[in-house]
Amino acid sequence: MPDTLSSRGPAIGLLETSSIARGIDATDAMMKRADVELLMTTIVPRGKYLIMIGGMVADVEAAMGSTVVDEFLIQNAHPQLPAAIKGRVKVASIEAIGIIETKEVASAIYAGDAAAKAADVTLIEARNQPGAKGLVVLTGDVGAVRAAVAAGVATIKKEGMLVSDVVIPHAHEALVKSLTA
Repeated sequence: MPDTLSSRGPAIGLLETSSIARGIDATDAMMKRADVELLMTTIVPRGKYLIMIGGMVADVEAAMGSTVVDEFLIQNAHPQLPAAIKGRVKVASIEAIGIIETKEVASAIYAGDAAAKAADVTLIEARNQPGAKGLVVLTGDVGAVRAAVAAGVATIKKEGMLVSDVVIPHAHEALVKSLTA
């Protein structure tokens, strides 16, 4: 996925619609409206639909629009972000663990990008969870994790979207295994 984005331009856009049917319709309209690449679509609980596109900033901006729950455009997305969106990233070891939980998926992905850009951390995941919540899990040294979580939380603009944020300085071995399995 990073190779695709680098050849298309430095932007990722994500829409989270309140309806599956409207999400499918919005996907079609977005693809017809601008020269963008469809990176992902998925149905999430509560009847919502996620659409991720990539391309040049102007094209992604032109393609965005519909009845949405949440949306964002990330210019110069962090290289770790696409893999963390697709699933858990394997890491050799974990020092501190940072977690950001949001009410919607889009907010978590945006926060994950900001967190990875703010400090020397590794994103383990930044994606949807059961109940259509968003979750960011990252690791690094304690100071970097604290800074990354703070930066991620600061990007959550909509009131009430943040559910919780946690930093665990020295995670128990059993927790490490469950987060990286």
